[in-house]
Amino acid sequence: MRVCVIGAGAIGGLMGAKLALAGNEVSVIDQGPHLQAIRQNGLKLIWEDGSEHVAQVKAYEKCADAGEQDLVILGLKAHYLELVAKEMEPLMGPDTMIMTVQNGIPWWYFHNHGGPHDGKQLESLDPDGVLTKYIDGDRIIGCVVYPAAAVTEPGVIHHVEGDRFPIGELDGSESERVEKLKELLEGAGFRSRVLDDIRSEIWLKAWGNLSFNPISALTHATLVDICQFPETRKLAEKMMEEAQIVAEKLGITFRHTIEKRINGAESVGAHKTSMLQDVEAGRSLETEALIGAVLELAKLTETDCPHTFAVYSCVKLLNKVMVTQHAGVVVQSAGAAAE
Repeated sequence: MRVCVIGAGAIGGLMGAKLALAGNEVSVIDQGPHLQAIRQNGLKLIWEDGSEHVAQVKAYEKCADAGEQDLVILGLKAHYLELVAKEMEPLMGPDTMIMTVQNGIPWWYFHNHGGPHDGKQLESLDPDGVLTKYIDGDRIIGCVVYPAAAVTEPGVIHHVEGDRFPIGELDGSESERVEKLKELLEGAGFRSRVLDDIRSEIWLKAWGNLSFNPISALTHATLVDICQFPETRKLAEKMMEEAQIVAEKLGITFRHTIEKRINGAESVGAHKTSMLQDVEAGRSLETEALIGAVLELAKLTETDCPHTFAVYSCVKLLNKVMVTQHAGVVVQSAGAAAE
């Protein structure tokens, strides 16, 4: 299958490498040192067991150079999608699928929703309507990302743990194309299953995104630290409780308890969330997709979310300071700072 990954970062790079190693024709769209390293050395993947693999992929700076695809994977973080939305048309054939792998609530949440808010545009995620206009919602297949990975140096992806990518049509149907996509992912060594309610799975993952990510960004703590520190564990629990009320008002059913979700995060260990990695690297944060969109849905459902709003306010200010100062924030030992 011809696959184009737009944004070959931690998850996009992981998927691109595995799909290429499985024999698919993979192109990646990226820029800067990461793109140059991939062009020169291939896309290197270090699996959690320490094994190293180099995938040969085509690497481009522009979507127009990659040509028509069977599958486009949007690997960019949510707040960067607007930068590529207008450039994606050359990738589209009559049956091209688009798989979204962003954290948090997706901009297409109400597309083919079928409920009272069907077709509603989320202002926090698509304020100018660019994504809705330029990315055909009927091409989209939702996906929830459970693996953890990181870009450790240009052209190198380090897989931390996990291999699950549940997917689903936005209208809940069991289509031929979604089954084909499931087979593609399984053929690359991932675990996947087709869900008839992808939004419930999105909320299950979003529970952790909206709590652990911003808390880690503000405290520089890993998942296990957040979960084992009583005060931050309780804060995460309160934020999840608020989100659950919002989601249930939208018809969502949670298949796990909050306690089980927190325990699952704790079991991952000393992993830095993607938002903490962005803080340290000085990259813009996924504030709206992970938290802002939940608060927009809270307003829509007339739900009070004081804990979530407080954390959102702090991490949004952190992002503003980082952007203004063109800087990241890294914790280092006092001895190293003195030197």
